[in-house]
Amino acid sequence: MSAVKPPKSPHDSPAGKAHAGLLDWRTLVEWLSEDGIISGVEAARTIARCAQAQSAQHPLIRLASVSMTRVADGKPLDIETISEWLAGRAGLEYLRIDPLKVDVGKVADTMSAVYAEHHKVLPVQVTPHEVVIATAEPFVTDWVAEVERQSRRKVRLVVANPLEIAKFTAEFYSLAKSIRAALKASGATGSASFEQLVELNRSNKQLDANDQGVVQVVDWLWQYAFDQRASDIHLEPRRDQGVIRFRIDGVLHPVYQMPMGVLGAMTARIKLLGRMDVVEKRRPQDGRIKTRNPRGDEVEMRLSTLPTAFGEKMVMRIFDPDTTVKNLDALGFSQHDAERWEQLVKQPHGIVLVTGPTGSGKTTTLYSTLKRIATEQVNVSTIEDPIEMIEPAFNQTQVQPHLDFDFPEGLRALMRQDPDIIMVGEIRDLQTAEMAVQAALTGHLVFSTLHTNDAPSAVSRLLELGVPSYLINATLLGVLAQRLVRTLCGNCSEPDRDASREALAEIVKPWQISGGYRPYKPVGCVDCRMTGFRGRMGLYELLTVTEGFREKVSKEPNMDVLRRQAVSEGMRPLRLGGALKVAEGLTTIEEIMASTPSLS
Repeated sequence: MSAVKPPKSPHDSPAGKAHAGLLDWRTLVEWLSEDGIISGVEAARTIARCAQAQSAQHPLIRLASVSMTRVADGKPLDIETISEWLAGRAGLEYLRIDPLKVDVGKVADTMSAVYAEHHKVLPVQVTPHEVVIATAEPFVTDWVAEVERQSRRKVRLVVANPLEIAKFTAEFYSLAKSIRAALKASGATGSASFEQLVELNRSNKQLDANDQGVVQVVDWLWQYAFDQRASDIHLEPRRDQGVIRFRIDGVLHPVYQMPMGVLGAMTARIKLLGRMDVVEKRRPQDGRIKTRNPRGDEVEMRLSTLPTAFGEKMVMRIFDPDTTVKNLDALGFSQHDAERWEQLVKQPHGIVLVTGPTGSGKTTTLYSTLKRIATEQVNVSTIEDPIEMIEPAFNQTQVQPHLDFDFPEGLRALMRQDPDIIMVGEIRDLQTAEMAVQAALTGHLVFSTLHTNDAPSAVSRLLELGVPSYLINATLLGVLAQRLVRTLCGNCSEPDRDASREALAEIVKPWQISGGYRPYKPVGCVDCRMTGFRGRMGLYELLTVTEGFREKVSKEPNMDVLRRQAVSEGMRPLRLGGALKVAEGLTTIEEIMASTPSLS
């Protein structure tokens, strides 16, 4: 949560002395004019517009809807700006509510939903000594003494956007109600002691996966994850409680803690929907679910369970519904690499490899590329483990090791299906590599992935697997190595005047790439969860196989030799690509140094 420090207490400010009770829009307009936020002309215009019709809206919302313009820059005053100004006027902190940092259970224990809605307030933080309560009516404090008496804690007021208060009041109390209902159904309590847990086990009473409380908590979990842009959801059993964490922009964030009984029932519910064996908890399982996000778009989720010391852990991988329609610019390709990649994937036959560690975006690049070239005139077939996303334009097959249907066998079967383009999930062994080579030699375009640090290493990896150099030269078209790095938040990043331009220039200089350097630094706001980063983009290193490169593969397949040859023919290393993104002000040099291999 983001807060602006108060100047003093509310009663020390001029407004605090002059005003008590509910806000009204006329008073707010007068204050805005007094403080020089809006002009006298703008104040008169606003009063004239608002006086034309009665409204039950909160005055902050009403004023934001008429688009008053600021004197300073002529920009419209939105609800956030007006709310933040009001906080300063009242001498209180301004707070942007970050739902990931609110303990919903403690919020619900502080006051009832009816009480919170009546007073238009929301507890956002509870410590042993104080309760932080968000309000959009900073001069209404007659309820404070009662809350302090009931909670036995000091109340500290902060000002928040009234829209956020209304939204999160509904969400937090709905979630708390669902969890309480689930606990009641199990006969457990939220703070069960060891003896109570033993007694619970004796009664053998467990939560039903179809219990309405459990159903509502699972629904909330998914919608919340979509809203927070999570790529993965972790349900983790611990010794005393269950923990929910979201991965956002590559970093895990704790979201909620709940009793183990509820977490177990949630896991069972999700396994049931994913057509997994609910009873089997001793071995790992995989499944998938299709649902819809708040916008109504279909979302694929891949499920994975794993037995741990304290119970069954579940991870849900969320696949962005827009992934398969992203263009190369949206994926992060520079114009230099985008042109070369497009030429590569238009070849009639051969092998194209995408390399990088797990979580580097290989699947996104492959699906996006295949989606663009999968026209009605070609047959695109895939063999995957597992199928990452269902795509109607492809013919997708999943390997089944327990049925002796692995990658080589799957490729062998695909060859009899009249394919034009084949995607193999991963080349893991010589047998799969040989089948991919055979498919390329017989006139098919083959895409696959490898786990290597950079593009030239893919050739070494194929040689290590046992593929002869002459077959690599005959079939390999190119290799794309990639990484994902966090991008700076557009709302809070600032120019980094202390950044070492020399370090950046040293990376870029050998390639004689001109252009100004505009390094920025992360600051942190609520939109980026105070990390300074929001979203991720790809860094790419594209090696295209030429006659000169084939000659090196045949005569001296040394890594340094292959890398120098590739660079001389247009390959830009991952770190260079990252440095160019830093120069554009999109990420930081620390991000690329941590994510990319050395240039030496």
